Amino acid sequence: MSSEELEGLKTARKAIGAKQAVRAVEKGLAAKVYLADDADRRVVAPLAQLCDQKGIEVNEKMTMTELGKACGIEVGAAAVALLK
Repeated sequence: MSSEELEGLKTARKAIGAKQAVRAVEKGLAAKVYLADDADRRVVAPLAQLCDQKGIEVNEKMTMTELGKACGIEVGAAAVALLK
C-alpha cells in the first residue's frame, strides 16, 4: 500500500470496523474496502463476499495494526470502508 493511500485514509470519510463497513457497503456508500490480512476470517469473510457481489474493490495488504494506525485510531481495525 502506498504512503499516499495511507495518508488518504487518515483524512478520508470512512467507516471503521467490520460491522460499520458492511452497513456502508449495503447502503451503497463504499467506494473501496480494506480488510486486514490478519483479521479473523469469520469476521471479514461475509464483508469480502458482499464486496464481491456489489463489485467493490477490496485491498487485503495490511495488518489490523497498520489499518488502525492509517485511520488514526489507537487499536487495530479488521476492516475499513472508504466512503464515496
